[in-house]
Amino acid sequence: MKQTTKTIGKVAAIALLSSAVAGITAYNLRPEPATGNESFSDLFPQSVQTMPTAFNGVTGQPVDLTKAAESSIHAVVHIKATQLGKVQTVQMQPDIFDFFFGDGRGQQRQVQTQPRVGYGSGVIISKDGYIVTNNHVIEGADEISVKLNDHREFKGRIIGTDPDTDLALVKIEETDLPTIPVGDSESLKVGEWVLAVGNPFNLTSTVTAGIVSAKARTLGVYNAGIESFIQTDAAINQGNSGGALVNAAGELVGINAVLSSPTGAYAGYGFAIPTSIMTKVISDLKQFGTVQRALLGIKGNSIGEMFTEEHKKKAEELGVVDGVLVAEIVEGGSASAADIQVDDVIIGIDNKKIKTMAELQEALSKHSPGDKVTVKLVRDKKEKEVKLTLKNAQGNTKVVKNVDMELLGAAFKELSTEMKRQLNLGYGLEVTGITDGKMKDAGIRKGVILLKANGTPLKKESDLEDILKSASQSPEQVLFITAIYPSGKRVNFAVDLSQE
Repeated sequence: MKQTTKTIGKVAAIALLSSAVAGITAYNLRPEPATGNESFSDLFPQSVQTMPTAFNGVTGQPVDLTKAAESSIHAVVHIKATQLGKVQTVQMQPDIFDFFFGDGRGQQRQVQTQPRVGYGSGVIISKDGYIVTNNHVIEGADEISVKLNDHREFKGRIIGTDPDTDLALVKIEETDLPTIPVGDSESLKVGEWVLAVGNPFNLTSTVTAGIVSAKARTLGVYNAGIESFIQTDAAINQGNSGGALVNAAGELVGINAVLSSPTGAYAGYGFAIPTSIMTKVISDLKQFGTVQRALLGIKGNSIGEMFTEEHKKKAEELGVVDGVLVAEIVEGGSASAADIQVDDVIIGIDNKKIKTMAELQEALSKHSPGDKVTVKLVRDKKEKEVKLTLKNAQGNTKVVKNVDMELLGAAFKELSTEMKRQLNLGYGLEVTGITDGKMKDAGIRKGVILLKANGTPLKKESDLEDILKSASQSPEQVLFITAIYPSGKRVNFAVDLSQE
């Protein structure tokens, strides 16, 4: 379970959302081609037994949560994620003999790391075995084991991940599984009863109850990712990550993700990713393998989070108390092609009121590149509506394809100790094979040693994977490679990652 401290610094939120795709993990399954028109219910068929629990907000006091709990626990699973032990090269500290008889950098040693095991929860959202969980539950896993409430166990495989929202889609091979009906998180009200269902402390089928304490919370734990949490005082502990937040009608309204605690255990509040964000992200992961993220193309701040005297004065001049103040227009983004200016205050999108950056992020997360939206803003104390077409991080409306190492058409290995000594290098990746692919097109051949990609040193293959993922989502879609031939000659390559 991710944790935050009680004191969370207020930071400038960014609507230009990062589009980095998670690194390749074990059992990655390439999704089948899709038209992109499928709805969430089409993509994830529900069990015929699925039915929201009857609930009357007037006569239902005190609230009976037994039926909601009974209908939920069978669709929440226990996930065990194992990262196998690996042989790693460790750079030792140099001693006096290295200075006199070596190269002064110290020796390298091969060490065997121990396996690492993590635990979390997941929610069955489709009767044919699709499960939503948190990205941080399965991140880096080589093996995934899924245990149902009836104690059956299955091997899981990753369909797709999205670190920006901390969501992941996992698949098990089984049919006629129980599911939880997906509800509308936007209709949740502060003070409404909810259940947190998961596997804290490696216990199965644990249910706790509480109320919705707040909505559209931002904690700053996802490094400029999308944060618009549902805050609840239902007890959420380590192991609840990826579990279900369920309303009194037995509907899924959130995926439990973050614990805010000074001790690491439950001490007040937990935070869940709303289904308004989840449904779009998970649908994209199944159809495309990556999220088709629409960006507004602005940087800004929530008016209510501007605490300096200068900011307060600015808010008074604008005549607003809520909304998102535009601090910068990103070149080539959606806003740059529309009548949106610096110092405008965004107060709505498509008839939805926007008070904070978190609400703006949540509203955008439901859209895809190419969608047309109406932005309501305040300029010079007057309201104005602007129509625009949303774009992706690459500045267009094309479908973003999932990119993996196969695109490069090359095989790599870490540079040997002997080769490092001969070339006086501290790191590098040797190209051990080339087939048809982007690297061959760029002129890279077998034997070339890659040193840096887009300015980042390449010490192991996973470094190149991470850079590839980031570069493929950037507007440039290029890998700038610094390399060296075995002869010692330095060379640079530009690897075009664009896919037609």
